[in-house]
Amino acid sequence: MDISKFEEFISQYPIYEYRLLDTKEMEVRERVRIICSEDCERYGSTWACPPGVGTLEECRNKIKSYTQGIFFSSVAEVSDVMNMEEMLATRHDHEALTTEVGRFLEEEGHEIFILSTESCDICEQCTYKEGKPCRHPERMHPCLESHGVVAHEIVEGEHMEYNLGGNTILWFSLVLFR
Repeated sequence: MDISKFEEFISQYPIYEYRLLDTKEMEVRERVRIICSEDCERYGSTWACPPGVGTLEECRNKIKSYTQGIFFSSVAEVSDVMNMEEMLATRHDHEALTTEVGRFLEEEGHEIFILSTESCDICEQCTYKEGKPCRHPERMHPCLESHGVVAHEIVEGEHMEYNLGGNTILWFSLVLFR
């Protein structure tokens, strides 16, 4: 990937920080999946979450089938970080930004796979529980955690910001490419 061309592209967008990652060095952790199954109401209800995304081994293999990834963050401001509804409403801008980064990489000739925030909410009712295929697999971005990726570990390892304090939120995405 031409980094200078990518930096020129992202300068048009509100990307706070980014890092180019080698997938050989990425860890996939089962503990995140355990948290999904025990604490997340979306577990077992959407194609973007476990077990719909596949086994942890399948997810690891999918990630490792790509050579690199762009891991990046964007910042959102809210009036109260304890207001979950307001906080989650800011996720849509980050998802649109993630789609743009993916589109850029595709236009540069790369095959991509996107992991992003939370679980998919494109459709009012996911087809997962009906046993039908996803209606929009090209638009759906499974969450990082669904694939065993611990964003905080990447942030620490890459010396990125994880918490800016105040009423700010950092959203993270990973666009894998080959």
